[in-house]
Amino acid sequence: MYDVVVIGAGAAGMLASGLAAARGLRVLLLEKNDRPGLKLRITGKGRCNVTNDCPVREALDNIPTGGKFLYSAFNGFTPRAAMDFFEKLGVPLKTERGNRVFPASDSAQDVVSALRRYAEGAGAELRKGTARALLTEDGTVSGVKTADEEIACRAVILCTGGKSYPLTGSTGDGYKMAEAAGHRIAAPKPSLVPLEASPEVCARMQGLSLKNIRLTVRDGGKKPVYEDFGEMLFTHFGVSGPLILSASAHMRDFANKKYALSIDLKPALDEHKLDARLLRDFEKYANKDFANALADLASRTMIPVLIDLSGIPPETKVHSITREQRRRLLALFKDFRLTVTGPRPIEEAIITSGGVDTRELNPTTMASKLVQNLHFAGEIIDADAYTGGFNLQIAWSTAYAAATHVLKNE
Repeated sequence: MYDVVVIGAGAAGMLASGLAAARGLRVLLLEKNDRPGLKLRITGKGRCNVTNDCPVREALDNIPTGGKFLYSAFNGFTPRAAMDFFEKLGVPLKTERGNRVFPASDSAQDVVSALRRYAEGAGAELRKGTARALLTEDGTVSGVKTADEEIACRAVILCTGGKSYPLTGSTGDGYKMAEAAGHRIAAPKPSLVPLEASPEVCARMQGLSLKNIRLTVRDGGKKPVYEDFGEMLFTHFGVSGPLILSASAHMRDFANKKYALSIDLKPALDEHKLDARLLRDFEKYANKDFANALADLASRTMIPVLIDLSGIPPETKVHSITREQRRRLLALFKDFRLTVTGPRPIEEAIITSGGVDTRELNPTTMASKLVQNLHFAGEIIDADAYTGGFNLQIAWSTAYAAATHVLKNE
């Protein structure tokens, strides 16, 4: 008989099992993969954006789904508390642009190893096994049914993640168990995900990376919903890269809204300065064909696309380009537009939006309001954030809330 079975040895699961074991509870950490923390190992391109060094209020402002619900949990285990925790575990941290916090080593593996050492050092038992169902008696958790056995316990913390990156074990198992226990599940949707867009244009530039550009996302082609500087990548299906992933989290209603991307290829130059630059280049290449006059302003891969979209015949001599034609080209550099047709599948998303309905959970303890001694933590809960370390902070704060309150009154 275990006191607590924690299902899922990801970010939330490893922290929750260690915290619960440190309270003297007999804890089993059940993980279906051969190794814990598979998804955590690849977060932040393998660097692991541990949290964001900002006040709680600012962190909650970066959580469009579930922010209000997480108020108590974030105040119980703040971003600063998370930083102190990992520093004490022997993981030196550093803070980068946007208050993003990373291991000083730039290695997500250091975070995974530290969490595993902490959990097992506190007394949690790590076992490979695939949970199939929750066992209950008279509305109270009594055990966990796995593929091979039934494990008796007094409480369960469900930390199985969402449905993104299924190869790391996030295959939606926890949703099924929660639903079988009576919980409502907000339909899982991809967040922080590449976008399918203008395939006839993007496919021609497949593999091209744009750096130091400004991206504006518009709702219905007019209302700006997101704007930032950064880098992006063209793919055979559309666009990806850090800037696109961040933008996708702000595009929350693909079913009812049409989104468009506006790319400023030269954000450091206003229209007047860019026009002056174009005139200088046109003077330099005055006797050349237009097709050979953009090498100083655009990448080789993008030039054919710009020529086609400008409507200027490629064999046109530069000295004969009209002012109106030049204005059209200028507009392309300052407002290169792409039409978004939708997100990529959830399997390609970094984060799952959706999950266990927060109205059925206690915001202070992460306990189910429907089943006694059942708690939730991490991505399985219907709460997700923008990029910057906020999603991992959701994992830490909810794990802390669940682990410090499970079986507390018994």
